[in-house]
Amino acid sequence: MTPDYTVELLRKLLSHAVVVATPFLLTALLVGLLVSLFQTITSIQEQTLTFVPKALAVVALLFIILPWLIRILMDFTIGMIGKLPEMVR
Repeated sequence: MTPDYTVELLRKLLSHAVVVATPFLLTALLVGLLVSLFQTITSIQEQTLTFVPKALAVVALLFIILPWLIRILMDFTIGMIGKLPEMVR
């Protein structure tokens, strides 16, 4: 396995990690922003109010995008298994 091949493999791995993590991070960011705005408007400073909506939103998003997520990860895994003979050389 050449260094160029290794770098390309690492680049693909990191790009897939970003693609998989982005929807969850954006959802948590958006819900956190809305909860913070709500807390500012109502002057409620309850700590659990920031965590629970984010957790529920991320779990709901997981159930919504689970088929897409599995397809992306399976395509990546199948590609890596298909490239195993090239990696051994």
